[in-house]
Amino acid sequence: MDAIRRLAMISLHTSPLDQPGTGDAGGMNVYVIELAKRLALKGIEVDIFTRATSSALEPVVTACDGIVVRHIHAGPFEGLTKAELPGQLCVFAREVLRAEAAQPVGHYDAVHSHYWLSGQVGALARDRWGVPLVHSMHTMAKVKNDALALGDTPEPAARIIGEEQVVEAADMLIANTDIEAKQLINLYDAEPARVEVVHPGVDLSVFKPHDRATVRRELGLPADSSVLLFAGRIQPLKAPDVLLRAVAVLLERAPQLRSRLVVPVVGGPSGSGLDRPQSLADLAGELGIDDIVRFVPPVSQAELAKWYAASTLVAVPSYNESFGLVAAEAQASGTPVLAAAVGGLTTIVRDGRSGLLIEGHEPAVWASALRRVIDDDELRARLEAGAIEQAREFSWEATADATLSVYERARSFMRETSLS
Repeated sequence: MDAIRRLAMISLHTSPLDQPGTGDAGGMNVYVIELAKRLALKGIEVDIFTRATSSALEPVVTACDGIVVRHIHAGPFEGLTKAELPGQLCVFAREVLRAEAAQPVGHYDAVHSHYWLSGQVGALARDRWGVPLVHSMHTMAKVKNDALALGDTPEPAARIIGEEQVVEAADMLIANTDIEAKQLINLYDAEPARVEVVHPGVDLSVFKPHDRATVRRELGLPADSSVLLFAGRIQPLKAPDVLLRAVAVLLERAPQLRSRLVVPVVGGPSGSGLDRPQSLADLAGELGIDDIVRFVPPVSQAELAKWYAASTLVAVPSYNESFGLVAAEAQASGTPVLAAAVGGLTTIVRDGRSGLLIEGHEPAVWASALRRVIDDDELRARLEAGAIEQAREFSWEATADATLSVYERARSFMRETSLS
């Protein structure tokens, strides 16, 4: 078989050009654009199809050499929630097929879809173009519903059915971790031979240790403070409230720490959190810690790297994470991570070496872990060194190499199927 030259990536519900940390933009956005960049460096042309959310967007945007983002008009530009997007699948799919039809026959060599909505479109493109479909779930409804955050909304049956259809249609499925691979096999009856584990990466040229005093000065943080950071979308699934409640418990136990604590929350409302965008700020007031909590709007990757490096620790109390990009980025910045022992976080964080894994979401337990890291200088130094070492295991270059191998396997599977 000839080498893969052109790849169609489908990211229907969120654009890789969107700012991560708000709306539906998060780790998946980073994943799509960073993987595309590394594939482009290998000489592969990547077209990313996404839904247009503004009339100001150009239909075709060159993100960088070798990467084109195609904004597809499907439904109103604004006001559609992710739950309403299935109604636009037909229109979106039609426009994707139309874009390919304007090219010479055999323009794309493979399709890589991200999230189940994109997988539905990818399955149609696969059959129409005669090329393999590789799919990344990123999150799964059955997994989310099994560990639903307090106040969150269960994923509907329609999504579960849609995911099952995509699992059946895909030639290969990429799982972020061994845990996700087992979930695909056990919960979705995925054929084990068609599931491959490929860890996402971290841009180690951006996320790296900085001089802490310097970045704290740039961010307006006291040089001698204990900075307990949450970064990500503000929604029940990500559980930023757990950190705030834990800080309140910590201050009840050790009120002398108040003058030293700063709790930045970097990100914006998302998902079911959009229903109550001020809820976290209200909670900080109710807990009596609004004087030490700082709400920071989503920032660029370069700026986020400074927040990580300036922090004493980064808290990732999510109810579920297929990977946990925030944890990986924080560790690459030399900052220990306190993470819930769920999903991909148990792969990213080495308990006792690069951070601490915490069972459950009980604020009192989290408060004890916070104080342990704050008070124990020797432990903190050991975790900081371990965080940098752990981060070396994850790079986008390695992710791209492994993903390219999955594309080739998918082509082999498809060829065997057509010959049988």
